[in-house]
Amino acid sequence: MQLTLATTRAAEIETAAFAVLCFSDEAPGPGLAAGLVQELHTRGEFTGKALETAVVHRPAGMQAQRLLLIGCGEKAKFDASAMRRAGGVLVRALKPKGITSAAIRLKGNTLSPEMLSALAEGAILGDYEPDRYKTEKKNGSKPFESLTISIPAESAEMAEALRRGRTVAEAQNYTRTLVNEPGNLLTPLKMAAHARSLAEECGLQCEILDEPRMRQLGFGTLLGVSMGSAEPPVMIVLKYTPAAPPASSDHLALIGKGVTFDTGGISIKPADGMEKMKYDMAGAAAVLGAMRAIAELKPAIPVTAFAPCVENMPGHKAQRPGDIVTSYQGKTVEVLNTDAEGRLILADALTYAARQGCTHLVNAATLTGAIAVALGYVYAGVFSNNEDLQQRLLAASRAAGERMWPLPMDEDYKDLLKSAFADVANIGGRWGGSISAAKFLEEFVEGKPWVHLDIAGTAWLEEAKPFLAKGPTGLPVRTFVRLATDWPASL
Repeated sequence: MQLTLATTRAAEIETAAFAVLCFSDEAPGPGLAAGLVQELHTRGEFTGKALETAVVHRPAGMQAQRLLLIGCGEKAKFDASAMRRAGGVLVRALKPKGITSAAIRLKGNTLSPEMLSALAEGAILGDYEPDRYKTEKKNGSKPFESLTISIPAESAEMAEALRRGRTVAEAQNYTRTLVNEPGNLLTPLKMAAHARSLAEECGLQCEILDEPRMRQLGFGTLLGVSMGSAEPPVMIVLKYTPAAPPASSDHLALIGKGVTFDTGGISIKPADGMEKMKYDMAGAAAVLGAMRAIAELKPAIPVTAFAPCVENMPGHKAQRPGDIVTSYQGKTVEVLNTDAEGRLILADALTYAARQGCTHLVNAATLTGAIAVALGYVYAGVFSNNEDLQQRLLAASRAAGERMWPLPMDEDYKDLLKSAFADVANIGGRWGGSISAAKFLEEFVEGKPWVHLDIAGTAWLEEAKPFLAKGPTGLPVRTFVRLATDWPASL
């Protein structure tokens, strides 16, 4: 999508559709479309409530062919997150009508670099469709081509805000494309190929640890998961190094769970809904997408991504419930349930990241159904052993508009993982399942400051929204990028 800044007056912009942001608690004043909005409001056709739209053809006094009214709710509550949704609504309201270009004017409380970035992100995210393999495209056969954003005066700050918004949104859509790939077309080796291409394109260092190398290192928990599959596992490592020497020794690690398809293994999942388990690599896809944006935005600290990728299948060599495996760290794990596999591959990845010199670890994983029981499909769960890093992550998530909520990590929960036969069990029972899973991961971070994001309830959208297509959301790419680019000289 072409995004263009302009200073042309709204009435003079020639476009297929001109969008106007309208508030539910603000009477339209004199100016563009004010009388028209008031008339529609009086007739009850448009009230300005959030995500509501109305289209008017051939608006008087304008060069635009159509006027798109976008409801934004209460003016005082309109923030960057609301602007991001409005940008998505703009695109998704016009595309089904065959309209692929539009314009919008930012002014007043909608005019700021933050708002501009959010609008760009929302428009690009709204343009994404999960219909790559459909021969007939129903929601507009063409991608949205251009959006002109009119502002009172151009500046380097606004141009940079637009660039940042585009960069982050395109990285998020890259992640969504990976997550949407079916398991037969996106195996661990294919994930590795995507990582290599990404590294070559963006100037990142790339290393792929194959099965013999991981066996040599002693990645017993990761390799145990892959035993039942004919597809070999990989560990993807992508490295970003800033051009200038960093001011501190801080080195951020982004780690993502990459189960390209999860049957549950011997502890097999029910058939109903198993087709969605192609999204069990959303954490790995998110760290790849984040690295794409980080390579362009160039934060001041080094960032390394680790993506352990496996397929969890119930083949004749598959890991069994009751098996005991030895992790890279040296701890032994009793595998009580082979469907708790994500924490097993992350265990080795977290220890490897810590031993590679990373000082702060952040991982994302579609880890537990329990997190959706606790928080629904609205918030991602946040777990940490370090309050400072947790608060910095939460600040990044708020700035990025991705909703996350911290959960407790008291030592009492560790008792749930006791095993009579190994150092630790890989599950802790039904109650507090997302927390006991996090406590399991904590065993392998080598004491480093660490945050775990459980995105099982938020990485996939079950039904389309007015601003976003059904399917992969790309969360938490924006938070990861914000965390890296806002990183201080020392934490």
